[in-house]
Amino acid sequence: MTDIRDDARDGFEAVFGHAPDGLWSAPGRVNLIGEHTDYNEGFVLPFAIDRRTVIALGARDDRRVRVASTFADELAEIDLDALAPQALDGWSAYPLGVAWAFSEFGADLGAVPGVDLFIDSDVPVGAGLSSSAAIESAVALALNDVWQLGLDRRTLARVGQRAENVAVGAPTGIMDQSASLLGQVDHAVFLDCRSLESELVPLGLAEAGLAILVIDTGVKHSHATGGYGERRAACERGAAAMGASSLRDLTVDDLPRAQQLLDDVTFRRIRHVITENQRVLDTVAVLRAEGASAIGELLDASHRSMRDDFEISVPELDLAVETAVGAGAIGARMTGGGFGGAAIALVKVDDLSRVQVAIDNAFGEHAFGQPDTFVVTASDGAARN
Repeated sequence: MTDIRDDARDGFEAVFGHAPDGLWSAPGRVNLIGEHTDYNEGFVLPFAIDRRTVIALGARDDRRVRVASTFADELAEIDLDALAPQALDGWSAYPLGVAWAFSEFGADLGAVPGVDLFIDSDVPVGAGLSSSAAIESAVALALNDVWQLGLDRRTLARVGQRAENVAVGAPTGIMDQSASLLGQVDHAVFLDCRSLESELVPLGLAEAGLAILVIDTGVKHSHATGGYGERRAACERGAAAMGASSLRDLTVDDLPRAQQLLDDVTFRRIRHVITENQRVLDTVAVLRAEGASAIGELLDASHRSMRDDFEISVPELDLAVETAVGAGAIGARMTGGGFGGAAIALVKVDDLSRVQVAIDNAFGEHAFGQPDTFVVTASDGAARN
């Protein structure tokens, strides 16, 4: 963490010519289980990871906002009075979209000063670990502090989601920002995406001799592209046909009627969401009663549902999951929005090397690009550093 903080501070000084006023950071996240349930007002169980985005910020005495980063050469600049979703594009829509989104939650942007921002990150981009929410959450926390807006963390999560939905144009739910802002060491965040109530669920991985292995396939995905939006539209269509305001109102007992009413594709889409909601509830119960070593089959079932019913997996993700389980993982599933990105495997620490070697070998045999495998730990959420 020290290196990336130093890099962000040095980067700010190099671009803007003076030291920043402060540093803020926010983590990426792994979703343990509960995929595509968030925008259906369902349940999710993510945790913040030990990969973070750092924001170095300096206040200005005018109305300009300038943003630079380690992952783009250009400096983005706009006047606060010109901030609007249609004025934003590219990577800078994430941080500038957050600044704009505060105006949707009662902030008077006519009364705040401009800022200079520099962004550095070690959250992999496009891997399904929510590098976007890490940016949004770090910027939201920083601006909330500097502009003295006084919003709580649940509201800051909504600010980040609003930025991603409107300024970026990605129809994502509230999960990623909530995990990034509410996470805690060795805990998952059990979030009700309807009420936004959350509670921390102990994972106890280290005591159980377990680790979460991330398998980044290298297949890049983007939430702003069509597949994600099509899945969301199918969910809304299915809920409406069933007379429900959202799929949250349906249970597995409703599936026989749904199969009669809906076309096959729409039925399979909503079956994933309905059964995935139940798997989240079951996972929380099992974690509390038996511990993490007992959740493997729930992880496996979640992947099968995403592969077959929601159809958001890709061959590289399927190979990662199958190989990990075959090499001794307790359970595995793709994580994130799908169409690429990463899988996770719950692995005994003593088996990590064997699982990693097996995955490397399998990808080589299938002539896939070399995956990046690494262990993540459940970590604290966004903070001023």
